[in-house]
Amino acid sequence: MGGDAHPLRRALPLFLLAGLCLSSLDATAKFLVRDHPLLLVVWARYVGQMVVVTPFAWQRLGHGFWRTANLRMQLLRSAFLLAATVAFFAALRFLPLAEASAITFLAPVVVVALSLPVLGERPTRARIVASVASFTGILIVARPGSAVLHPAVAFLLVTAVCNALYQLYTRKLRDDHPQTMLFYSALVGAIGLTLVLPLLLEETRISVPHAALFMLSGLFAGLGHGLMISAYSQAPASLLAPFTYLQILWATLFGVLFFGQHPDMVSALGMAIIVASGVLLVLWERHRARLI
Repeated sequence: MGGDAHPLRRALPLFLLAGLCLSSLDATAKFLVRDHPLLLVVWARYVGQMVVVTPFAWQRLGHGFWRTANLRMQLLRSAFLLAATVAFFAALRFLPLAEASAITFLAPVVVVALSLPVLGERPTRARIVASVASFTGILIVARPGSAVLHPAVAFLLVTAVCNALYQLYTRKLRDDHPQTMLFYSALVGAIGLTLVLPLLLEETRISVPHAALFMLSGLFAGLGHGLMISAYSQAPASLLAPFTYLQILWATLFGVLFFGQHPDMVSALGMAIIVASGVLLVLWERHRARLI
């Protein structure tokens, strides 16, 4: 082979570390929402992302890093991500970490359902089959008698829909630089929740260990997104996408270690179906793209 290394050689470690950071964020959030206002926990997550992403975007693009071709759509996209985060963290107060994380992967199913009305794209047969398989896995995880059969699962459905809309609007904003889009991803959450921060602080007393966890959650969010930026700058998204599903494994491990939550065999089967359907779809899309 030539002297050029495979793009995954540098990008994959960054991407895997990003996934670990984001799963660590979820675990930290699950711990914090038990004792503190939900929006305060979400605030820490978005401010952390802003602190890391903004200097990175400024250094890469200059002082005009915030300029966008469609400000209204960027703000709407950011609002969808904020809504997804609020709903997911709300669900974590009541549901096991691993199963909750797995159900959020319903988002690709929603993307397929909405791609025609939102983007005017007709979904391929492979995407439809993968979506049906993934939805089947989610039904197995959330079956009657499982730990996930709780009213809070409605929050996860909101998370999936808002995540799907966030992804669809990301595809509509192809003219903006990725760093600009990441800056706007955090903007609505960071500014909006900072405005109500005095009200949130009145509701809670934060101990020193919990204050450290709030700072850690922001750090995890910022590092996770910063590392993901670096990974995507060194390898195509199609190569990295299958490894996104490793976050379910991290969530399972953290659930066992920190919360004593052990998924049963049936739930594990459902999560395996979700992962397999997603990975196989990504691999098929890569093969299809090479044939075109």
